[in-house]
Amino acid sequence: MPCAGRWRDPMTDLLYGRDVEHARIGELLDRARAGHSGALVLRGDPGIGKTALLDDAAATAGELRVLRGMGIESEAELPFAGLQLLLRPALGGLSALPEPQHRALSAALGLPVPAAARTPVESPSVSGAGAAEPMLIGLAVLSLLAEYAGDAGLLCLIDDAHWLDRSSCDALLFAARRLYAEGVVLLFAARDSDRFTAPGLPEHRLDGLAPEAAAALLDRHQLSPALRYRLLTEARGNPLALRELPLALADSPDAPAGPLTLTDRLLAAFHDRVDRLPTATRTLLLIVAADDTGDLAVVLRAARDLGAAVADLAPAESAGLLTGPANAGAAVSFRHPLIRAAVYQRAPLVDRIAVHRALAAALDTPDQADRRAWHLAAATTGPDDEVAALLEQTADRARDRSGHEAAAVAYERAAQLSTTAPPRQRRRLLAAESALLAGDLDHAAQLVTEIAPATETAGQPLVHAERGHLLGLVRFWQGDYAGAHTQLFEAADRVAADEPSRAAVMLMQAVHTAWYLGEAQLVSTLDRLAALPLAPQDPLLPAVGYVRHLMDWGNAEPTSALRDMVAEVRARGGAPESVLLMSCGAALARAQDDDAFVLANELIAGYRAAGAAGRLPTVLFFAAEVELFAGYLIDGITLATEARALAHDTGQRHWVGQIDSLLARFHADTGDEQACRRHAEAGSIPGAGGSAPGASWAHWALGLLDLGWGRAESAVRRLEPLAQEPYRHQVGALRAVPDLVEAAVRIGEPERAAAGMDRLIRWAASVRRPWVDALVLRCRALLDDAAAEACYREALDLHDIDTRPVEYARTALLYGEWLRRARRRSEARPHLSAALEVFERVGMRPWAERTRAELLATGATDGATRPRGPVATLTPQELQIVRLAARGLSNRDIAAQLFLSHRTVGFHLYKAYPKLGVTSRTELKDLAAELG
Repeated sequence: MPCAGRWRDPMTDLLYGRDVEHARIGELLDRARAGHSGALVLRGDPGIGKTALLDDAAATAGELRVLRGMGIESEAELPFAGLQLLLRPALGGLSALPEPQHRALSAALGLPVPAAARTPVESPSVSGAGAAEPMLIGLAVLSLLAEYAGDAGLLCLIDDAHWLDRSSCDALLFAARRLYAEGVVLLFAARDSDRFTAPGLPEHRLDGLAPEAAAALLDRHQLSPALRYRLLTEARGNPLALRELPLALADSPDAPAGPLTLTDRLLAAFHDRVDRLPTATRTLLLIVAADDTGDLAVVLRAARDLGAAVADLAPAESAGLLTGPANAGAAVSFRHPLIRAAVYQRAPLVDRIAVHRALAAALDTPDQADRRAWHLAAATTGPDDEVAALLEQTADRARDRSGHEAAAVAYERAAQLSTTAPPRQRRRLLAAESALLAGDLDHAAQLVTEIAPATETAGQPLVHAERGHLLGLVRFWQGDYAGAHTQLFEAADRVAADEPSRAAVMLMQAVHTAWYLGEAQLVSTLDRLAALPLAPQDPLLPAVGYVRHLMDWGNAEPTSALRDMVAEVRARGGAPESVLLMSCGAALARAQDDDAFVLANELIAGYRAAGAAGRLPTVLFFAAEVELFAGYLIDGITLATEARALAHDTGQRHWVGQIDSLLARFHADTGDEQACRRHAEAGSIPGAGGSAPGASWAHWALGLLDLGWGRAESAVRRLEPLAQEPYRHQVGALRAVPDLVEAAVRIGEPERAAAGMDRLIRWAASVRRPWVDALVLRCRALLDDAAAEACYREALDLHDIDTRPVEYARTALLYGEWLRRARRRSEARPHLSAALEVFERVGMRPWAERTRAELLATGATDGATRPRGPVATLTPQELQIVRLAARGLSNRDIAAQLFLSHRTVGFHLYKAYPKLGVTSRTELKDLAAELG
């Protein structure tokens, strides 16, 4: 029967009718041959043809190198098991990786860890962390794939991705999202499952074959018209069903029709074939199904205890159920995963228990301890402290290798097998903590809620406090700030008397939750923090003292410096990372921008060295804020763009929203209306608790955009909420007051800015910074025309054009406008010219156009737009790369810092050179000053 479509023998191949999918994969392979990278997730039901497409990709890869791996259900809780299977042929290239990546990946895969050639740069966080950063492992995977690809290119095939262990999955997805110009293709095949989600990667869903293709495939069999119709109806275009069900019905033609799902019908068909095999063969099949790794040596050792031997495999191979080993060291596997499911799910429970016990006995070497523990757990029918202890050891090993999700599952199962409450609750806490570290917020929340509050009455108040602490963190990252705040408050109260230092950590985190709730909640938290009875030598005491004066604007004492506080904390032995990060944010609220920038960059350097990609978004956000406030827009956009990409790649939805709103604020300055509105909208999406962490930044961004383009009435409406709860105490809200004052004065309603102006004056008196005083003076000049000239002149004297050029230019523009209105045109021109130079240099188009119009109105003849330098033509990533290259860093060094592959770095340099008019790294050094 003729049929359009790719023809393969339907008895051995499931590619029939898959032209579209074949073409899409072929395009990816062609791009890889040209040096470009890509990834694709193939999704579909069992038997729909995913594996066949991977096989076809491997067969047509040509000169591309091929790596192949798969998720294995029995290893889904063993950290990096899937990654080890995939990367095994490429491990010879480990030595080419930067040392931190080499060490991290070696440790994760259980390989000998090379001795450090130098003292590693420690991440400035919690001391004593032994595990590598999870994203450093992902970066190492990216580097290794790029290395193995060489000039030929590389195809990586990952089948049954829904059974990948979480650690492998995270590393591979991190690498896939950051592929660019390595000539690497990653193809994932997965069922529809919450176990494997790949946000950010393109997906293609495989549906059933078209009716004509399904009929042509089925017509390879001699079937009666009635049976043919029935099979076409039940198979719904599934190629495996079209191939297997006729074989099953040939033996049982009278099998009844009914409401069974297609998968259940296939399972029944496969199980019918299993039932006809000898008992010893069925035993062997169950061992293979329970182990699922195909390790023939282990299978045969377990089989001996159950009366089976290698010869008993033959009937299963003859029946087409098993793919036998090609040699003694090879693996044995089922021809299709549904056969394994049919064997295991339909076996009696007593047989499954016996098989798991036999496998546990067969796994008797130290490197098999984790698999042994899980088989013992599967064979356990009730609480068992010995097995629980073995699982806890497995969890400890997983945690030490950064396999946090695997650790969470092992701790959870250990808790279930514990016979008494204390170890059960402790293991649940460890499980919840590990799930939180893995970013699995729903799992962490479930585990925390399973720790009964009654634990406190059982003599474990600290367990109950830690329960509240973890639940508070979970709710915070879910966006429920009110719920998080309540939990953190209650948890701190439980330990404040006996362990005030631990309570201080909880309350410092509560300061963060309060930040989004409102000033009253923030002040209450700071008061509670101040009341803690910390010991005089507690390392947290200086940090607590620094943060607790955050809103104490009436304090007559000079504000202590962040740099002094950090030095004292470190001299006392250091503080948890969350405390340093909160202090960095507090410094911005206290107008200590320079100190905040120094600390943020110290943390950035440490996180880059440690490969802590997941921690970078927070400190990159702080650094980008300072660049914005200082008027260095290109630098700030570069940092914020990197921060957003990393937050997205590491699943930090909270920071994605925050950074989107910050990017909106940058684009408000540049006048890019479309980008500003796009980022502001993305940053205003509320979380689970109904509030959006980036809302205040979005208000400011849209208000400033309107002000820049002359829409003063709209600007006032946008900016007014920032002077009210719950935003008025926030960093951006205070610094937006001058914009609100300017907009309100322009529409003749200065009273609408009165509340904000009062807070700005109080803040300025507290922080005692010349640049803040200059902002107050600018606002007074706008509000009081009689005092305007004196205020403008004093403000310009306080502004520093080198460190805060934009604020200087904004004041100079307003003064120039005031002078022109007073018909003092010649006096206005120098101020307007200075403002125009700044606005054009930093790329603030609306403000430059407004200034140019004012300048021409004074009678000036030179108001033409000045060309921007070539640096302005670079993308944020190109700018980052050329700056580092100009400092003499190699492509590999740059790649390690920016979490890219060295080939992607080379590609961006190739694109940047013509824009800068250079041809080599040597010439870049001549542009060092312009590059910044």
